[in-house]
Amino acid sequence: MYSAALLLSFVASAYAACDNHCSGHGTCNTDDVCDCYDNWGVGLSHDSGDCSERTCPYEIAWVDTPDLNGNFHKYLECSGRGICQRDSGECACFDGYEGKGCQRSTCPNDCSGHGTCEYIEDLAYGNVWSDYSATGLYEYPATFPYRDWDREKERTCVCDPHFGGADCSKRMCPFGNDILDARDDQSISLKRQIQRIHFYFPATQASNIDLQTFALSFKTKMGETYTTVPIVFDYVSTANAGDFANDIQLALLNLPNRVIDGVTVSVAQVTTSPPEYTIDVTFTGDAVQGNQNLLIVHTYQCLDGCTPKITGLPVETRVESGLNHGGVTQTQSADYNSFECGRRGKCDYDTGLCACFSGYTGENCNTLHALF
Repeated sequence: MYSAALLLSFVASAYAACDNHCSGHGTCNTDDVCDCYDNWGVGLSHDSGDCSERTCPYEIAWVDTPDLNGNFHKYLECSGRGICQRDSGECACFDGYEGKGCQRSTCPNDCSGHGTCEYIEDLAYGNVWSDYSATGLYEYPATFPYRDWDREKERTCVCDPHFGGADCSKRMCPFGNDILDARDDQSISLKRQIQRIHFYFPATQASNIDLQTFALSFKTKMGETYTTVPIVFDYVSTANAGDFANDIQLALLNLPNRVIDGVTVSVAQVTTSPPEYTIDVTFTGDAVQGNQNLLIVHTYQCLDGCTPKITGLPVETRVESGLNHGGVTQTQSADYNSFECGRRGKCDYDTGLCACFSGYTGENCNTLHALF
């Protein structure tokens, strides 16, 4: 009994030798130094002390001092962009940073309520087919396989339609041609943009083409995207070419808000075995002056909960001799240009309306009503 009491006394005295009994957040070692539990320590070094203070989350540093081997962006408390609150273990991030370890940037003005704050690796780069994923799902924008140190740190605003600027606070104004814009050679007929949709069908799918449906999407310069009703692929012979072209033309002209106010369509069969078709779309309206974003083709079956519901087309995407089979290309560039307020006015970014210069009028200032 005496030996046991002596042993307990020794343990108690050893525990008492550690500062503040390790504050209840650590173990006292035989050298009278606290071995702190996870997330406890003291001071900036957190070596030990009395384990009375919390440590804050460590994340990849935004900026730090390289080591001898040139390595940098190591882990730092609060990512080096905040002050640790020792009583709570939470980071008080500096302006422009947020997150449990200040590990990500904020977006300016929270995108002003007119956009979303996106990570750099989630930013889609596709506005046209050739910029989209090569996996065949070309109606969905692709992203780069971004793997740099800031992939889950840097963010920026992706603005809603009709809004622009770094913080999406500016309303966009209509675009149009400069009414005084002169073409290089006036003796040549006016050129309008022509986009070509190229459909390539494997020979094994030749019998599965007729009466299947697809759709087209058009993205305006204001950032709006509109999708047509289902279009029936009914080109079974040359005699059907005119009706098929009319169906495509009507589908584009019937998009909301007359975003396409003038367009002509022609269809041709390139080969019969395997079947290949081209659809040429010429933009002729005043609302689509200048080169437009390329059309987006929807050919994948989508019948359950989709708008529009399409049966899809068994197309095959290929790249042969520089020709993009299964996609959309520009075959003729427009002489017309497309400028904010027709380059003849100033945009009021509060209202999204053009303040036309003297002598000009119209939504996009491309109507000349006086000569000086």
